[in-house]
Amino acid sequence: MELTDLKVFLAVAAEGSVSGAATKLEYVQSNVTARIRKLEAELGVPLFHRHPKGVKLTDKGTVFRDYALSIVNLADESVKVVQEKSYPSGHLAIGMIETVTCGNFMNTLSEFQNRYPDVSLSIVTGVSQELASMVLNHQLDGAFITGDVESPMLTTEYVIQDELVLLSKEAGTDTLDMNKVKWAVHPKGCPYRKALEAWLTSREIPFENMIEISSLETLLSCVKSGLAATLLPATILSGEYQTLAAHPISEEYGMATKRLVRRKDRFSSKAFAAFAEMINQRGL
Repeated sequence: MELTDLKVFLAVAAEGSVSGAATKLEYVQSNVTARIRKLEAELGVPLFHRHPKGVKLTDKGTVFRDYALSIVNLADESVKVVQEKSYPSGHLAIGMIETVTCGNFMNTLSEFQNRYPDVSLSIVTGVSQELASMVLNHQLDGAFITGDVESPMLTTEYVIQDELVLLSKEAGTDTLDMNKVKWAVHPKGCPYRKALEAWLTSREIPFENMIEISSLETLLSCVKSGLAATLLPATILSGEYQTLAAHPISEEYGMATKRLVRRKDRFSSKAFAAFAEMINQRGL
């Protein structure tokens, strides 16, 4: 069994098809097929169910994927350990929920790049659950997420409490007609949407009249135009959105925890350590 075989297997599992894996790996499709068959022959079990639209992991394949991920990631980690320089350098991949950019983060990021020019940064945006999974799967060095840490394999490097407020177009008004307002919300899984739904439920107000939007900028544009209201951190109230009306809600639902997390690995790069230190010094 070769390391390359495991990487091919993982690519097929991730893409759900041999052709997709071949494209991703820039391999000839027949080469991918041959490696999977070789691997299955060595193991003595089928790893995939074949169907007209692609492949799906068997039960044994699902178990094997977890071990293959560990082996490949450990091999990659060993290379990073021996190649790392004595100062922050190399690639650093950070995930973040979009609301992170609304405070001091971009200034901190600029300062980090100026101080550590040998670090190659990549930023990935997404929802908290997705970003946490990417950290666990070694796709990200760390991520800013909202809410509690659900996996024992994650550790928190920075934490801050956000005040959540209702945002609407009409600055200067103290109340909203909750029974008539339309809500702009992120897709399911967003902690702010969950908090809004819980708060409305506590007031016996139906959570029905909503527009689901994945982009923060588009969501805020809806609020700014008066089309809808939303629930987001008060840090949103800056720049072009500082004129939005902010309506407080009860403390039970009006606070959210934002944190920077990473895997509890034996190896954490100097680049990530420097990044986390600067975030703790400068804040969001």
